Amino acid sequence: MMYQNYLITGATGFLGSAVVQLLLAHGCRVLALVMNNDPLIHTLPKNVTTFFGDLTDQDSLRDFFAAGGDNFCVLHCAGLVSIASKPGEAIYAVNVQGTQNILNLCQEYHAAKLVYVSSVHAIPEKPAPETITEPDRFAPDEILGDYGKSKAMATALVLEAAQSGLNASVVLPSGILGPGDLARGNMTRMLLAFCRGKLPLGVKGGYDFVDVRDVAAGILACAERGRAGKCYILSGHFTSISDLLSLAASLLGKKAAKLCIPAALASCVAPIFEKIGQLRGERPFFTPYSIAVLRSNGHFSNAKATAALGFHARPLKETLRSMILWFQGQDLISPAL
Repeated sequence: MMYQNYLITGATGFLGSAVVQLLLAHGCRVLALVMNNDPLIHTLPKNVTTFFGDLTDQDSLRDFFAAGGDNFCVLHCAGLVSIASKPGEAIYAVNVQGTQNILNLCQEYHAAKLVYVSSVHAIPEKPAPETITEPDRFAPDEILGDYGKSKAMATALVLEAAQSGLNASVVLPSGILGPGDLARGNMTRMLLAFCRGKLPLGVKGGYDFVDVRDVAAGILACAERGRAGKCYILSGHFTSISDLLSLAASLLGKKAAKLCIPAALASCVAPIFEKIGQLRGERPFFTPYSIAVLRSNGHFSNAKATAALGFHARPLKETLRSMILWFQGQDLISPAL
């Protein structure tokens, strides 16, 4: 690897932890930024140097950057992800202002490289069946939902910094699946519920899903070969929710027959389920925003990342098999494979 130190934000998250594991496997020195109240801090390997800070408080990040030395790379994986209809202002404070703070300190402490982890949700949608590629610009006003808008705003900031001389590149993963999601994001919770026989129904529609380990590898490849001011889509394979559940069922050796209701109908009832979830303190799988995503054009091209970074997306079946084995290893479901 080409940098003396790797500074990673979001190190205890689903993607961040996969990046940390890969860096350590390559013998890299890893410095991790975590929140003071992070419930997953104990999961960080002992040979990771930990710093406490808050993305929204720039001064709290200075010790983290000062430890980078003369040749360091910043991997900005941290961010708030939400499928809620009204996630609140925190999503902008963390995703936008937090990224601006990272950019400011990258410039002040002369980071050799920054890789910002954005999202395909930041890309303006094209009409189906057109395949979506890296855009020329990021326009929040053209994006659905506060999460996507916040990522588009942050991505625009990164590209502006690159124009000003910062060696910064952007990766845009699609829906991330795979083993190791201790925080249990939306798709992990949905698949776990299905494996437990507790998912009453699915929704017609689909999206592009990619393995977390392949995204981690793509991030490190971008750190070494990504060009300043360039963006790279890290997508995997488009699949319908019905086919996703059928594939999981085949791996579990169970019947795949699960009712998938039309997305239009789901859109009508999703606000009710979201409200009930809020009252119960639960996170519903399907919200108006997540249904809209499943109804959107979810076909993305990773051709640019494949050519420039050597990116490769493993088969979805392999990803689901790894997830199920991880569920079993965590005693979340009974062994069956």
